[in-house]
Amino acid sequence: MTSTIPGFDYHRVPVADGVSLNTAVAGTGPLVVLLHGFPQTHLMWRHVATALAADHTVACPDLRGYGASDKPAETDETTYSKRTMAADVVALAQALGHERFALAGHDRGALVAFRAGLDHPEKITRLACLDVLPTLDMWDVMRGASAAVGFHLYLMAQPPGLPEQMISAASDAFFGHFLDLWVNDPQAIPAGVRAAYLDACRGAVPSIVADYRASAGVDVVHDQADRTEGNRLRMPVTVLQQDWGAALGYDAPSLWRAWAPDLHHTTVTSGHFMAEEAPADVTEALRALLAR
Repeated sequence: MTSTIPGFDYHRVPVADGVSLNTAVAGTGPLVVLLHGFPQTHLMWRHVATALAADHTVACPDLRGYGASDKPAETDETTYSKRTMAADVVALAQALGHERFALAGHDRGALVAFRAGLDHPEKITRLACLDVLPTLDMWDVMRGASAAVGFHLYLMAQPPGLPEQMISAASDAFFGHFLDLWVNDPQAIPAGVRAAYLDACRGAVPSIVADYRASAGVDVVHDQADRTEGNRLRMPVTVLQQDWGAALGYDAPSLWRAWAPDLHHTTVTSGHFMAEEAPADVTEALRALLAR
């Protein structure tokens, strides 16, 4: 089982009361923080992080509730709100000695990165989001039979109890379903890495569900408030995503541009796990963003 990135040092970094993030760090220079998605850990960045560490300080944390990071009990809807998780990331950067930093996220991590960009524009110099729409837009485009592709979003949006019980009863089958379905090249996720992901998810069902539950509740409230107030991402933004718009009937670049005036949007041909399937392409896109 592979659970660490070779050449990276590991730290438990306190970011909030009772919450520390398991974080892999390497390199020197300006800080780039890379946030993983579902159903993964920081390990998904292993190729890209190694390349970027040649000329940047690179930090790859497990998000709160995931991997080897702390998993506080869901006391209310804010415990796993993207606002709370974004504050974790800012605290992490400060603990590493950086007041300003570039931030890239994939999937769930991209939603955290998006919220960090809105809440902490003075901290985030560059922002990259991989294969998501902002939460408010995601719910707007999910309708009719096509919404079946996002069944997990609706399952984990339910009140505490039933979703946790259902997923825990067959966690490897549940999380493995997405690892298999969302990848174009199965060899991009070797057996040891896949086992590490499943092991990490197996021990984190309540917190993963709480993360998704927040995205059907308080995260929508936060996004709606920003839309109403006209808040936008002030930094250069790069978005890489599959052509979900063609399948579900929406214009992804237009949706993103409403949030990010300084936007570079690219449609990719790799699967959802693009940092593992096409790491050279992702690294190139991030380097181009960092140079803007």
